[in-house]
Amino acid sequence: MSSEKRLEVAGVSLSSPDKLLFGKEGVTKGVLARYYERVSARMLPHLEKRLVSLVRCPDGREKPCFFQRHGGKGFPDAVARMEITEKGGERDEYLHIDNLHGVVAAVQMSTLEFHIWGSRIDRLDAPDRLVFDLDPDEELDFGAVRRAAFTVCERLADLGLRTVPLLTGGKGIHVVAPLERRRTWGDVKDFAKGFAKRLSRDEPERFLAEASKTKREGRVFVDWLRNERAATAIAPYSTRAKPGAPVATPVSWSELESLAASNLFTLADMDDRLAAPDPWAETAEWRQSITENMLKVVG
Repeated sequence: MSSEKRLEVAGVSLSSPDKLLFGKEGVTKGVLARYYERVSARMLPHLEKRLVSLVRCPDGREKPCFFQRHGGKGFPDAVARMEITEKGGERDEYLHIDNLHGVVAAVQMSTLEFHIWGSRIDRLDAPDRLVFDLDPDEELDFGAVRRAAFTVCERLADLGLRTVPLLTGGKGIHVVAPLERRRTWGDVKDFAKGFAKRLSRDEPERFLAEASKTKREGRVFVDWLRNERAATAIAPYSTRAKPGAPVATPVSWSELESLAASNLFTLADMDDRLAAPDPWAETAEWRQSITENMLKVVG
């Protein structure tokens, strides 16, 4: 019988639980699995029943990492599979997470980031979230990104959409609008593209609607490309494979006013965050969708 040390979390037997995944921070596989166990009540409503792309770092964050969205030999069955039709008509098998068991099974495979589709597996072509990723020029400080997020929030509110902010754990902010599943990906993408382009026309000195790095100088790219089929965005409460073990953290608009960085919250901060009220709790009661009038306004 093997004498290898193991740890069971959420019904998953973790091999090498003392293996360092964030070396400088001392975060082991076991510590990471326990974190996801504690955060599951907050995280799973945003993650479950969605296709995912995983960032796996088999030798820890400091060594090469890679994206994985398809199943493979030796990948645990606790991470579910679904065969879907691609844009070109071919079929392929994608991964999705259904429960905490699946999250921890992904951690067993050294997953450090969970990226989610904007729709659920029961209705893949009916998105339930709109996401604008505010990606700044590297020379801009966080204050500029924060002001950009409030502008996007206000402009969307003028159109009738309520939003919440997500600190991505990197340099940017995601402005997220939960949606009822009334529209297709085509409609949501058209709205997102039209909104970003209109914003860049109205305030060209602050905003850009193109991904071009060379044109971004002094501006924030309003990345609308997260809003199409097969595109993904970082999941709320996912760790990031970055220095300091930052966490993609939901915050409130009032809280954002005084925050100093998008990577401000790390694994070390999350117990205090979880002890406080959920800053996104109110979104469960929201009922909103992209309307014909919204599409006309940004078209």
